[in-house]
Amino acid sequence: MRPWAKYQALGNDYLVVEESEWSGLLDPTAIRRLLDRHFGIGADGLLVRTRNDASDRFALRILNPDGSEAEKSGNGLRIFARYLWDLGAVAEAPFEVSTPGGVVTCRVLEAGGAVEVAMGRVSFDSREIPVAGPPREVLREKLEVDGQVLEFSAATVGNPHCVLIGDSVSEAEARRLGPRIECDPRFPNRSNVQFVRVIDRENLELQIWERGAGYTLASGTSCCAAAAVARRLGLCEASVTARMPGGSLHLEIGPGFEMSLTGPVGKVAEGSIRDEVLAGLAGDDPPRRAE
Repeated sequence: MRPWAKYQALGNDYLVVEESEWSGLLDPTAIRRLLDRHFGIGADGLLVRTRNDASDRFALRILNPDGSEAEKSGNGLRIFARYLWDLGAVAEAPFEVSTPGGVVTCRVLEAGGAVEVAMGRVSFDSREIPVAGPPREVLREKLEVDGQVLEFSAATVGNPHCVLIGDSVSEAEARRLGPRIECDPRFPNRSNVQFVRVIDRENLELQIWERGAGYTLASGTSCCAAAAVARRLGLCEASVTARMPGGSLHLEIGPGFEMSLTGPVGKVAEGSIRDEVLAGLAGDDPPRRAE
């Protein structure tokens, strides 16, 4: 039996586990089974608390439903912070978490009901995102998908993002164009994709296609990238609310595009999974539903 806890942040749900308690069971095949909503527990991702880093910071791995690894996740970090709070490992003082996408500072608010995360600097530099082609800021470039010419900007918050700002956004558009843009060859590491409408200078509307996860109700790093691009293009203020199907996040854009976000988080359940669910999975995947 392997213990787990489940949390959600604006409908974006994650399982949280301790690496020490899941030794040898976190290969991509097992992750896909664990996160499958029909053959496992089911979630949008898996957060793995690993051994503290060399500076004794809390350390986190973020795994997608397809078994790939994400560098950083705003919702995932808020959930991880709440998990640490529930364990009594942190209090109200800010604390640092090490991720593959960099070190972030978290602060638990409202007795665990909300978390603020200083996400770090957003960059538009093609070499950092990365985006193929000559070194440049990737702003207002053209992208053709199925004969449709789109304008996009790109950014990184420790993970890659492609931001498309338009007059309207929809779930159907995100589902149709998102997977094509995610795997466009100009993005060597694939890309998260945000479809953004500027409601006014203090509010943005987002629909999101998440790399390795698909259509999602909310994403913290997506909000950071979208707000940073809108600010860089002069379309919004430094304090802005991102509105998504799962709910809203508040963002503050500091000097040098240093980003912080604040939003709610809640615990859903905790329990243990039987070893038989994950046993004998070498080369195996959960059966796929008929289309």
